Amino acid sequence: MILLPSRRALLTGAASLLAAPALAPTASAQPAWPDRPIRWIINFPPGGAADTLSRIVAAHIGNKFGQPVVAENRPGAGGALGADLLAKAPGDRHLVMMSSAASHGIGPVLYRNTPYDALRDFTHIRLVGTFPSVLAVNLDFPARTVAEFIAQVKARPGQVTYGSGGNGTLNHLIGQVLAREAGVDLVHVPYRGSAAALTDTISGQIPAIMESLPIALPHLRGGRLRPLATSEATRPASLAEVPTFAEAGFPGVAATNWFGFSAPAGVPAEIVARWNTEIGAALADPGVVERFAAIGVVPGNMGPEQYTALIRGELDRWREVVRAGNIVAD
Repeated sequence: MILLPSRRALLTGAASLLAAPALAPTASAQPAWPDRPIRWIINFPPGGAADTLSRIVAAHIGNKFGQPVVAENRPGAGGALGADLLAKAPGDRHLVMMSSAASHGIGPVLYRNTPYDALRDFTHIRLVGTFPSVLAVNLDFPARTVAEFIAQVKARPGQVTYGSGGNGTLNHLIGQVLAREAGVDLVHVPYRGSAAALTDTISGQIPAIMESLPIALPHLRGGRLRPLATSEATRPASLAEVPTFAEAGFPGVAATNWFGFSAPAGVPAEIVARWNTEIGAALADPGVVERFAAIGVVPGNMGPEQYTALIRGELDRWREVVRAGNIVAD
């Protein structure tokens, strides 16, 4: 026999429902995303590798989200100023950046006062690209090989300088590692971005520069600078005639520039997945691949977990390099 509720029970239940407060929205309820323009922070000056790669990828994404993606240069402190914007905006779903070896692999272990944690304060989403650095000299500088360059440094201790796009950058540290490996006093001259460093090297204000391949390549191809060595284990296809540091007799000078895509900590998983998909699609686009290849960049293929693991490993590696070499920011 099926027992039906009495009329009194039904009325009591109805009254209880009417008296109950409206359910509060769940914590996961969020407005539609994106509901305003997305800020893409480029934490280096215009004309550098971060700027070039960011604008290539951002242009491909365009308005696929239904909102514009606005690139915004916020340079300073080896990329730390731009990164700190994200670190101080946990959960901001409309703020992203191009993270890098400088801002998330070197700066946090080189500087004692880096204002963020490179892992805890970010949601790392995708590796965008990798490429070597290149040591190049002014055409009037009397060195055509790394050995000849080191000989010049030894002959004039503390007088031969090399420029880079700033303190705490990978190019800064590669030069310091070379000096340590060669046992010479090679003086670093930090600039506020690559453009100024290149200008002074080409004009002879400083004799040498350690620069990212995508930025140096046009000047090398144009015959305005002389390349001596590149920093990865193998020669890049775009500069195949130039030896690596290992081939030049300095196997300890090995480093890869990497740039990736990151958001603040606390961004919802569905937005992370959407960004990962869109950035991955951009990096697989033939036009983007062609533009990357033209400047010596290999597209990245790491998603969130792998990219986060890469950053963790780089922090460990450069912490040991800085400690062993007693390297300090200039």
